[in-house]
Amino acid sequence: MACKVQKRISLRRKLHILRVLINSNHASRTSTAKSTLLQVYKLKFALETIKREYENLLATRRECTSRLNHVKENKDVKVEKISDGTFVVRITCEEKGSDKLVAILEAFEEMSMNVEQARVSCENGFSLEAIAVAEDKTIEVRDVTEALLKAIG
Repeated sequence: MACKVQKRISLRRKLHILRVLINSNHASRTSTAKSTLLQVYKLKFALETIKREYENLLATRRECTSRLNHVKENKDVKVEKISDGTFVVRITCEEKGSDKLVAILEAFEEMSMNVEQARVSCENGFSLEAIAVAEDKTIEVRDVTEALLKAIG
């Protein structure tokens, strides 16, 4: 008989702890069990939602990192204005085997710029250093940079 009383006391203690954990005021065991089961399903759903959001964030991070690496590694265009209409252009690209020189010269031609001096290297990718003079003295550095990026992109 004492064993049954101890089991009943132990069960009541466990039910009381369970009610406190799930914030339930139900007196019966079945309603407490139902509340507990409902709470477990809610937590499981919340965990699945958090996992999905985490995976989406990781995918977004990977995509952004790959785009940044692609942009950073791929091309570097620096244009400096020496005087009115005269520019020093430095272009470096890590890609090999493409017709970048032709595209760059066509971009200069479209902007009505004459290349006075140029140095081209294809040793470690593509690099060009040139002095270009524009017929139109109002061309800005930003315009030249955008046109060259468009040409090599």
